[in-house]
Amino acid sequence: MVTVGEELDKAVQGAFTRPVPKSAGAQMRYLLRQHQRSTRRVAELLGISQRTVERYVRNQIKRPRPELADRLEREVRARWQPQVRARAKQAAAATSGIMIDVQARFGYTAAAGSTDQARVRHLTLALPPRHAARLLEAQGDGVGEDDLRELAAEALGEVYFRDSGRRAHGLEVELKDIVDLEFKL
Repeated sequence: MVTVGEELDKAVQGAFTRPVPKSAGAQMRYLLRQHQRSTRRVAELLGISQRTVERYVRNQIKRPRPELADRLEREVRARWQPQVRARAKQAAAATSGIMIDVQARFGYTAAAGSTDQARVRHLTLALPPRHAARLLEAQGDGVGEDDLRELAAEALGEVYFRDSGRRAHGLEVELKDIVDLEFKL
């Protein structure tokens, strides 16, 4: 299932200027640097023993189990290039906005006499900086997926369906079954 939070993370990761470490040993060494060289903290973070962390650091073990490889990749990506990540978020929130490409079922609550039947649409839009700021700030605050989806629906409702207040006054948009979603900074 596609989630708004994961797709926002992918968009921010697109701003990285250097590639993320690929090998398990390089990823472990990076996590060690991030945690003040504490093998205990890294081991707790990944759910493995300290000795296993040491073996990866010395390249005695080179291929992690698939579930450990996924956790390791996720933890490294979450910490990689924090200043680049912050600058990309700041630029999106202040000047450039964010592009959204979504294919989903949209539902409506509208005035009497109009149809409110949900239907699948494919939209590609540039969301203004204020909407990008709200989405990125909410994600940074750790709000749930439902709240992020609601913020995205509000932004799409204002920009596309209500055309920034020029039509469809009072229309409330719901973002339902997401088929595909992608953000670009």
